[in-house]
Amino acid sequence: MNAYRSGRLAALLAIAGLIATACGGTGATTAPSAAAPSTAASAAASGSAAAGGALKVTFIPKQINNPYFDAAKEGADKAATELGGTVTQVGPSAATEAQASYIQDATTQGVSAIAISANDPNAVVPALQAAKAAGIKVVGYDSSPAAGAYDVFVNQTDFSLIGQAMADWSCDLAPSCAGEIAVLSAAATATNQNAWIDSMKGVIAGDKYKGLKLVDTVYGDDDPQKSTTQAQALLQAHPDLKVIVAPTTVGILAAAQVVSQAGKSATVKVTGLGFPKQMAAYVKDGTAPEFGLWSVPDLGYLTFYVADALVKGTITGKEGDSITVASLNGGKPYTIGKDSTIILGPPLVFNKDNIDSQQWGPS
Repeated sequence: MNAYRSGRLAALLAIAGLIATACGGTGATTAPSAAAPSTAASAAASGSAAAGGALKVTFIPKQINNPYFDAAKEGADKAATELGGTVTQVGPSAATEAQASYIQDATTQGVSAIAISANDPNAVVPALQAAKAAGIKVVGYDSSPAAGAYDVFVNQTDFSLIGQAMADWSCDLAPSCAGEIAVLSAAATATNQNAWIDSMKGVIAGDKYKGLKLVDTVYGDDDPQKSTTQAQALLQAHPDLKVIVAPTTVGILAAAQVVSQAGKSATVKVTGLGFPKQMAAYVKDGTAPEFGLWSVPDLGYLTFYVADALVKGTITGKEGDSITVASLNGGKPYTIGKDSTIILGPPLVFNKDNIDSQQWGPS
């Protein structure tokens, strides 16, 4: 057996051993520490991934053929063109499906880096730790894997800012900041949506929002049909509902369509996170007067730049590291914070005053 094949076999054996060990745990918000990779595993990985050749980054979103993640990939593709490299996007067809097999495939292929939006923060830990043990850099984006299972997490915005914004939008849209509100989210295990919802709950517990009553939280799994069905069910179950809050681009569009088609735009409002181009008609007809989002292409763009910096060794992911991307953040450096997190920036807010000038995203 030649040296390359023996080194690669050693790497794969190390990966298999790490997965078996990690799967024995119970799972946690913080990933268990991985054993140090063998010399052979590290050597094989550095030869195939970090050292030499164009950067190869595999993006694993929660769900392929989802407009949100397609928009993020557009930004990643732009960064790959600028830096020299390639982006391959693979993943499950539903936001509730497992992602481990895609991580394992990328590890076997010896890619430079894996960028992942986790469906379940703990379920992906063993496979991601195995990838790291093989010398592959791991960047979380959008929805974080458990801390310790990635090198850097690129957070689209501070979780507390989204929770505050959703509470404020609900207060603005409910008459006199009072009445029943409900949440239509993505998957029940989604790290980001759950954090935003929890943050919103904390905000509306304050005195300013005492008139708002959260009566239900349902999950559409980022599936248009299921999200539509869940929105319809909310209207039926809660006839006094005033606001549907959907912290997902699929959910907010489905909810707006349901409310508008039901002729309830005057009494039930929709807000949350959505693409301005998709939501423009519902801003104008009064269904969704106010909502927000960040630049999703910029999220993918920054994620690729972070992967590139990790592979080149210009950052390690430790708190205090910094990276400058000329076209983002006003040209100022991003500094890595707690839990190896970089924050893209604050959310944008869309309403009748600016919706015509913000025609981006899928139709």
